[in-house]
Amino acid sequence: MIRQLGGILYKELLTELRQPARVSGIFFFGLTLVLLVGIAAPSTRAFEQFAAATLWLGLTLASTRSLDQSYAVELEHGALEGLVLWPVDPRAIFYGKAIATTLMLFCVCIGLTPFLLAMADASVEGSIPLFLAFLVLGCAGLAAPGTLFGLIAGQARGSSVLLPLLLIPLLVPMLLAGARGTMLVMQGGPGAEVEAPGWLQLLVLFNVLHWSLGGVFFSVVLESD
Repeated sequence: MIRQLGGILYKELLTELRQPARVSGIFFFGLTLVLLVGIAAPSTRAFEQFAAATLWLGLTLASTRSLDQSYAVELEHGALEGLVLWPVDPRAIFYGKAIATTLMLFCVCIGLTPFLLAMADASVEGSIPLFLAFLVLGCAGLAAPGTLFGLIAGQARGSSVLLPLLLIPLLVPMLLAGARGTMLVMQGGPGAEVEAPGWLQLLVLFNVLHWSLGGVFFSVVLESD
């Protein structure tokens, strides 16, 4: 399975490199949202309070559209059916796609971070490992259920409407933990050291749940198609 997973991951990353529109679309959507909210905020201090929420909301909204388009292309050209016909473990397909999506979202987060910190006049210099941990776990928490429900919505009519309806309510715990934890790290101070680890633990639990169950349910959905 590890070898199959590596092959799927390589295919997904190669597709992203050859067609960077998906990554650039998410990046520019997130950047536009950060800049608009930052400019509209009455003060830098006011924007700092919801800068992290702006980041995670922008990633969520943009990635749902991106996942929908990705599955639409694969289903239209029969790419997934071709993988099913080969002796490939469906879990390898799920984890390969989810890891590729996590890496893509993390790269977008890294690209947006300088703009976010500049608009909020904040710094994470003393808490870079903790800040990166929130970014990685938040991106992973978005990628795993997004990969599963992207397939479910892609097999139904009106998938562009169905995917956000299925996915966003499920992501509420991740969005709360990611936004709150990222905000605490950006603000710094003793509050970050006390409260942030608790939100990080919630993200870990969310990821363990969805990454473990996602592979099982992905197999069921893929084989029932």
